[in-house]
Amino acid sequence: MKPSAAELLAVLPQTQCTRCGYPDCAGYAQALHEDKADINQCPPGGIEGVLRLAALTGRAVQALNPDNGQEAPRTVVFIDEAWCIGCTLCIKACPVNAIVGANKLMHTVIEPYCTGCELCLPVCPVDCIEIENISGEATGWAAWSQQQAAEARQRYAFHQFKSERESLENIQKLQAKAELKLSDLAAHSQHTDPLVLDKKRAVIEAALALARARAKQQNSAQTLPVAAQQPKSGE
Repeated sequence: MKPSAAELLAVLPQTQCTRCGYPDCAGYAQALHEDKADINQCPPGGIEGVLRLAALTGRAVQALNPDNGQEAPRTVVFIDEAWCIGCTLCIKACPVNAIVGANKLMHTVIEPYCTGCELCLPVCPVDCIEIENISGEATGWAAWSQQQAAEARQRYAFHQFKSERESLENIQKLQAKAELKLSDLAAHSQHTDPLVLDKKRAVIEAALALARARAKQQNSAQTLPVAAQQPKSGE
């Protein structure tokens, strides 16, 4: 029987590194379920990960695809706080909320939460993030436990929830601003030509309709799932 996307997701390491070519582990699992991806595209899972997927899908075991990267020891990142400028870009890039800090203040990595995805590296404008091998010669699932995968999956779910909530709040702020302007367009515009004002009104009304639709859609998805419950610390 063909495994579901959820069953496939459950055997992935949940590092959310995107090396598989998909935006997250769930995306890769869905592609596997739809036979759009091979079972050898997850370097963090290594050959053990390929064996797990092969057993689940019935597909033949194959070597990791080098285009997706190589199996390697587990790494974490750390920030040289002397060079950190507090830009918050790494905080936004981290899929598991393993980096904490505030705007214009030093950031730091909570090592137990770091999955080694390295997504923070390319966004750092001052290159103050370094990589450290913490598993020695152990690689793949030998360097990463099922419990760590479960915790990373939970933290990623919470990260998604936070991102969606912040996006909704931003939409609501823009919606309120547009509604205020629309309530008295003449007073909020430098134009006095009725035709110009009518065109602006039509544009704002169209934007409002889109914003309301997006807000309604995101509101319906704002129930916090069990897998995305607030992590114990580091937030």
